[in-house]
Amino acid sequence: MNFFQELTDQTSGLSLGVEILIFIVAIILLVFLFSSIRVVKEYERIVVFRFGRALAEKGPGIVFILPKIDVPVTVDLREKFLTVPHQTCITKDNTPVDVDFIIYFKVVNASNSVIQVQDFEGAALGIATTTLRAVIGDIMLDEVLSKRENINAILRTKLDEVTTRWGVKITNVEIREIVPPKNVQDAMVLQMSAERNRRAVVTEAEGKKAAAITVAEGEKQSNILRAEGERQSNILRAEGERQAAILGADGYALALTTIYNAAKQIDNKTLALQYLDALKKIGSSPSTKYVIPMEFTELVKPFTETLKGAKDNNTEQ
Repeated sequence: MNFFQELTDQTSGLSLGVEILIFIVAIILLVFLFSSIRVVKEYERIVVFRFGRALAEKGPGIVFILPKIDVPVTVDLREKFLTVPHQTCITKDNTPVDVDFIIYFKVVNASNSVIQVQDFEGAALGIATTTLRAVIGDIMLDEVLSKRENINAILRTKLDEVTTRWGVKITNVEIREIVPPKNVQDAMVLQMSAERNRRAVVTEAEGKKAAAITVAEGEKQSNILRAEGERQSNILRAEGERQAAILGADGYALALTTIYNAAKQIDNKTLALQYLDALKKIGSSPSTKYVIPMEFTELVKPFTETLKGAKDNNTEQ
């Protein structure tokens, strides 16, 4: 009886030890599992080093690694910017200027960005400053102040040539400020003032010119319209006079025709009576001189013949 009880006690102790061992192993496995899981975001990549050797880029999503064996390095693929503080540069015409600009970049190869360069931002800052001085040194001051876009393009191209081997792409370079010396700034202010005065004078002259042209054009149009009106008036007046002359001539011709037709029906006796009536009127005037026309005898001749014929008739009777 004692034997069976001791055996049972030993078996119970053994089962308890196994359960504890299983529990410990399970905890270790869970810890190992959780340590092996990495959640990589969409804009991230993980470069895994195993025993110091780069394996591959992993992500996005869930990535499994071996704890204590694999060393993950997280790389952000989002676009970033690097501010380059004021740098004093000498232009081609030996004028010092202070320039500061911003570099926009993004990682396109996570492995190279980790393996090829230790501190990209520091390296990019050093290259940017030296490149800026080289670019500004080849340009005159006026071009530096007026051609920022060209300088930005040149800086971006030169920086991108260097950073490509680091797996980094320079997306843009923007110059924020260019500060020339004080004396140059004063000269620029004077030049700007003179330029504005010149533009004001030119604008005023252009306005006066436009006004004079408008007035002259108006007078021209007015003269043209006035001349056209006078021409039309003269044409209408001439047309009226012509019509009046035609009507007058027609009336005069009609009167002459009427007179001619009436004159054809007048005989010598009627004309003689008219002459006698005219002489009667002349004789009634207080004048002492009388003018007898030569044709009077010819006009009286019909009367004499008529009287002679009448006398002969009386004699015969």
